[in-house]
Amino acid sequence: MPSLIDLRRRIRSVKNTQQITKAMKMVSAARLRRAQDRVIAARPYAGMLERVLRNVAAAASGESEAIANHPLLARRDEKRILLLVTTGDRGLAGAFNANVIRSAQRFISDHPDAEVTLELLGRKGRDFFRRRHPHIANEYPGIFLRTVEYQKALDISRDVAERFTNSDYDAVYVIANYFKSVVASELVQRKILPIDLPSGGAAADYIFEQRPEELLQTLLPRYVELEVYRTMLESAAAEHAARMTAMEAATSNAAEMIDKYTLNLNRVRQASITREIIEIVSGAAALE
Repeated sequence: MPSLIDLRRRIRSVKNTQQITKAMKMVSAARLRRAQDRVIAARPYAGMLERVLRNVAAAASGESEAIANHPLLARRDEKRILLLVTTGDRGLAGAFNANVIRSAQRFISDHPDAEVTLELLGRKGRDFFRRRHPHIANEYPGIFLRTVEYQKALDISRDVAERFTNSDYDAVYVIANYFKSVVASELVQRKILPIDLPSGGAAADYIFEQRPEELLQTLLPRYVELEVYRTMLESAAAEHAARMTAMEAATSNAAEMIDKYTLNLNRVRQASITREIIEIVSGAAALE
């Protein structure tokens, strides 16, 4: 049985850890609120852009040759695939990073005949795949340490679109956690290139100052930029939510451990007092 000194040392250590986890939970809660506001603000814009893209594509359907020849719509056999793996820059977020990494490994296994190149967004994905995968295009560690910057998403999306246009890759996929609620996130795997033009529903009665196919030429790159930016926003919010949940659970577990060690401490102390009383009583009885 541990001694009183060992138990006191363990209680002190767990209390220190509990203070850290509680502080991390509060920090993640504050950052989650800002990240959640940005995600909620971006979703209506993404939905509106998709509807506009659908309507413009329907209006430009008469120019099917011009649409089919757009480089962002080019469909080729997927022999060279670029996969954007979106993880966090820090740990202590439960299974947040592990789920994305496992999904990326599964994606690579499901495409044995293709050359899968990774674009690693976040330090955790970079650290894992750096020595485990031979084809890595770019690494972006540290982009989630602060607020997600639109300019960074713009640079990444334009670079990806350019390489797809140059036929360096036949398809571009993204794997990331999407924010659903504070206690849940959704692991999403999406194809962002070539763009699947939204279909279905009646086209809106727009009055075009430009030809619809010219508008489509402008909207398609914006759609790719928004997909990358929204993915980064969703991942950042999901990471803060996962860390807050994990730190809350760790704080509760630390409280349970403190109660357990305190109970054992009282038992050891009581046994020590009882043993001393017995020794005193025995000594007094021996003197009589």
